[in-house]
Amino acid sequence: MSLLDGKRAIVTGGGRNIGAEYCKAIAREGAHVVVADIDEEGANLVAKEVREAGGSATAVRVDITDPESVNAMVAHTVEELGGIDILVNNAALYGGLKFDPPDSTDLDEWDRVMKINVKGTFIVARAVGQQMVSQGSGSIVNIASTTAHMGPPFLIHYAASKGAILTLTRSLARAYGEDGIRVNAIAPGLIWDKATTDMLPDELLGDIFVEQQVIKRRQSPEDLLGPLLFFASDLSQFVTGQTMVVDGGLFMP
Repeated sequence: MSLLDGKRAIVTGGGRNIGAEYCKAIAREGAHVVVADIDEEGANLVAKEVREAGGSATAVRVDITDPESVNAMVAHTVEELGGIDILVNNAALYGGLKFDPPDSTDLDEWDRVMKINVKGTFIVARAVGQQMVSQGSGSIVNIASTTAHMGPPFLIHYAASKGAILTLTRSLARAYGEDGIRVNAIAPGLIWDKATTDMLPDELLGDIFVEQQVIKRRQSPEDLLGPLLFFASDLSQFVTGQTMVVDGGLFMP
């Protein structure tokens, strides 16, 4: 038996990069995965890849900053699958952000980051959480970042948004705990995927992170899959309100 046999999962931002890897890992463990993304073409492509690999998946277009769009996603999932057991709250604005210091940070970009990364994450968690309350169970996995712990002098808007995810995770865990819902978070380090390499002003900046890690190699999306499956499955049935830092030992609280 696989870890997630018969489970029903939504992965926001599942149509590309790390989100796509989350979808594939969850499907490999026996869950039906709803690939939710504002990029409908990307979501459809990932869902097709999951099905071609023998998994079960459907694609849904969603704008996580729009409550009506999110509610429609939840309603569609419940109608099709009968419920929601797992939410991977992954969608966020990261690729294309500028590595600027505080005095150069664009305030319009700041607002977009907060709208998507904080407000959008909350909108989805609230909508899915209400469905999970009616079921009496569920697991929500938010995606934070090591930047929330480290406080870098660049990407300040992104780091601040992910710091909010740490608090949001704890608050939601307390709000939903008595209803049988667990809420946890994963805080990745610097993931060497296309979004990162396209954004780095100089690849040497990323290598500085590697030098400061205990595990001296570049982090890949695959490094996050074990922690994700732990939180999504019954292996973590008595764990809630926690953030697992997965960064090769860069940050040690």
